[in-house]
This record gives sequence, structure tokens and C-alpha cells, in this order.
Amino acid sequence: MSSIATPDWSNLPVPEDDGAARHLPGLRLPPIALPATDGSTVDLSALAGLTVLYAYPRTGRPGEPNPAGWEAIPGARGCTPQSCAFRDQFAELQRLGVDRLFGLSTQDTAYQREAAERLRLPFPILSDERLLLTRALRLPTFSTHSMTLLKRLTLALRDGIVEHIFYPVFPPDRNAEDVAAWLRARRT
Repeated sequence: MSSIATPDWSNLPVPEDDGAARHLPGLRLPPIALPATDGSTVDLSALAGLTVLYAYPRTGRPGEPNPAGWEAIPGARGCTPQSCAFRDQFAELQRLGVDRLFGLSTQDTAYQREAAERLRLPFPILSDERLLLTRALRLPTFSTHSMTLLKRLTLALRDGIVEHIFYPVFPPDRNAEDVAAWLRARRT
């Protein structure tokens, strides 16, 4: 599948590890049901096996400008390249033992569904529009233009427990390959 145009990451501010995800490894997820773009409701705490959950700030739409100052927020840019990279690595991640893959943002399901269809994602995106999971796990966030958005991170969950985190994630389009490399290294 062809990729979208990749931003010049060298011209964007790099997010630093602020320690905001340090508490996550070993944490059991609470039972919170989140709506998914495929019409289902997903409780990550109840899923057996290995689940990869990548969180991102927000997906833009073609022809609609990003919020003013978006490019200056470290790690904000790159949600579409990140999702496309996970789409392109989906079969490899499954081969490496990932039972389920989800994206996660604080956008509503209808907005996410448009992006999931446009990008032809073979996995659902979960909505935490009400910030229930975000607050329960104390996920790192930032605010801009009256929106509370997730900082970019990826969680590897085994049987509802955080096994590994990728944080901060930069550049976003390399995140899926970083997850695959981590899975390969665990096999040796």
C-alpha cells in the first residue's frame, strides 16, 4: 500500500521523555469500555494475549488546517504517518505474536471512523473522548485550543497488564517498526 507524504522530521521539535509514562509498566488496566471505529466496544483489561495500543494526539483531515501552532508542539505532528505505518506493518506484527492492534485518541468515534476508512486501517481506532482511560491510567496529555490530547505513546499489553511502553515516540512513522523490532528481540 502506498505511503502518504512523510514530513521532514528534522524541522519539527522532538518530544523529550518527561517521565509521564514511567508509572505504566506492570499496571493492570481498569475495566473501561471504549467505542471502536468498527462499531464494537472494547475493554482492554479483558483481552487475553498480546495487544498493542498506540495513542496519538489527533488525526487531521485533508483540506482542513491543523490548529494554529501545531507544528511547534513537540510530537504533535505525525498521526497519519504513524497510523499508516501500523497499517503497513499489521501482518508482520500479527506474525510476531500480536493478537490485537488498536489506535487510541480523544477524538470522537465518528471523526475517527472517517480517518480509519480513508487510511484503510485493518484494525479499529478506540475513542477516549470522555478521557476515562486517560485519567484512570494517568496517560500523558497536553492541551491546545480547548482540546485535551494524548501525547504519543505505545503500550504493549499482555492479558490486560502493561508489559512495555514506547515513550516518547519519534518519529511517529517509525513506531510500528520499533514495536516489531522489540517483538523480534524478545524471540531470541
